Amino acid sequence: MKVIKNAMLPSGLRRDIVINDGVIEDIVKDYDGHGDVIYVEEGTYVSPGWIDMHTHTFPKFPPYCAHPDEIGYMHGVTTVVDAGSSGADDIDEFYTLAKQCKTNVLAFLNISRIGLKRMDELSRIDDISIDEARKAIDRYEHFIVGLKARMSQSVIGESGIAPLKLGKELSEKTSLPLMVHIGNAPPTLDEMLPYLKKGDIITHCFHAKHQNNIFHEQILDAMLVAIKKGVYLDVGHGTASFSFQIAKVAKRKNLPFHSISTDIYEKNKEEGPVYNMATTLTKFLALGYSLEEVIRAVTEVPAEILKLHRRGRCSPGAIADFTFFSIDDEEIALKDSEGYIQHHREQIKVNAVMLGGEYIEL
Repeated sequence: MKVIKNAMLPSGLRRDIVINDGVIEDIVKDYDGHGDVIYVEEGTYVSPGWIDMHTHTFPKFPPYCAHPDEIGYMHGVTTVVDAGSSGADDIDEFYTLAKQCKTNVLAFLNISRIGLKRMDELSRIDDISIDEARKAIDRYEHFIVGLKARMSQSVIGESGIAPLKLGKELSEKTSLPLMVHIGNAPPTLDEMLPYLKKGDIITHCFHAKHQNNIFHEQILDAMLVAIKKGVYLDVGHGTASFSFQIAKVAKRKNLPFHSISTDIYEKNKEEGPVYNMATTLTKFLALGYSLEEVIRAVTEVPAEILKLHRRGRCSPGAIADFTFFSIDDEEIALKDSEGYIQHHREQIKVNAVMLGGEYIEL
């Protein structure tokens, strides 16, 4: 038995969290029973373990690669989801690596069997094999949580909308959500949106590329229609896909995002502008979102999107994954993907994590 004493939740409430065999047993105001006690220091928040549902954690294919633990628990993220670095050809190798990590690792399977072996992985339709993808999903049904299609000009070449059609066919046959990367057109968002259904995900929702961004009023309207259908918007910050100016337009015009993710890999971890999840979350505090809104977008909501019923929640029966963090009164210069710098008077810093009941100070 373990007890996290005096845990300050993102709501500001203080509770004792009782953990038994890696699972939350109870959450009470003042626990007086037995157990190994973890005392939470004043000013430290305890949230469900952070879930980053858009990362690149398969080290085989540079440049978009990193080791899961180095972008996961070491930076407060207890679950990382790789967004299509591997396809059916390499999923066995990725699964083997994932099982060796402390961080909980999951995957969106690239609809191209070659994954990110090439940066134009959807330019050859023959590389998309419905049969091989289904075999991979059958082998790893608890590891593969969705499908990934990078639908931007540099990736699809002359393939047009065909890869998305095949991705949706696979999605419907497997009942897995499809995450669609949007970027430079073609294809345009208007061409893609009719194929997206409830539960699918648009990632890079606040990019500032000339086409397909929400400065265009018709694209903003199309995004709002997609949300009404049940399509989720994921931030997917990345090296080239997050703009403060676009995010400010979205907030002003009531276009909500659902999940905050980093699109992190080795280079933008070391050189920015992403660095880590804490820095990415701080950017949304700087935009004026509340701490509860920000933390929900990296815990409860991604767990809901990915149907991770025992993660992302602080409730009895959930796996005891937690992120311990503070909000320090320390000014920070926050850079977006366009080079714009937003100053903010405080920043989120991670102090520790708990993984299935194992407490690790950072």
